[in-house]
Amino acid sequence: MTLLLKLSQLIDWINERIGKGAFWLILLMTLISAGNASVRFAFNYSSNGLLEIQWYLFAAVFILCAPYTLQKNEHVRIDVLTSRLSPRGLAVIDIIGTLFFLLPMVVLVLWLSIPLVVDSYHINEMSANEGGLLRWPVKILLPLGFALLALQGLSELIKRIAFLAGRIGDPNAKDTGPSAEEELAAAIAAAKAKESK
Repeated sequence: MTLLLKLSQLIDWINERIGKGAFWLILLMTLISAGNASVRFAFNYSSNGLLEIQWYLFAAVFILCAPYTLQKNEHVRIDVLTSRLSPRGLAVIDIIGTLFFLLPMVVLVLWLSIPLVVDSYHINEMSANEGGLLRWPVKILLPLGFALLALQGLSELIKRIAFLAGRIGDPNAKDTGPSAEEELAAAIAAAKAKESK
């Protein structure tokens, strides 16, 4: 069990780094969007490539942050049911949900997405829009994101089983530390303070 808990910690560490890194894509997406709107307003010019990169960045944030959201226990639950369960009951529900719903769905999407990415890469698929971007870089996010989600599902499964075995505390307990938004704001403030010195 100790080895599995170390694997769970490694998976958590990887997905936390990727999730927090993906937060910066929101800032980049916002800057591109504002720049594109300003150029369109000032010079009556727009680029399909700039519009598409916003969509690509949004897709990256959504897909790459899903494992982090699962790890932080911020995913959607049916609170009417789960709020009435004990921590052990909730852990059992999580195990059943992970084994019979999350992991099979993730593996199926992963399996079906790989041929799409390979085909897109081989034909060097481009956007149908004039000035658009390559499609395979955004399509590769599907297998990457779902592989990370499968790993996080495995990590959550390990933690729930370890909790039921009395090896760790309740993995569903809410984190009382700063939120991801507060951590991002603190990182931006620290970067600005470093620049001003």
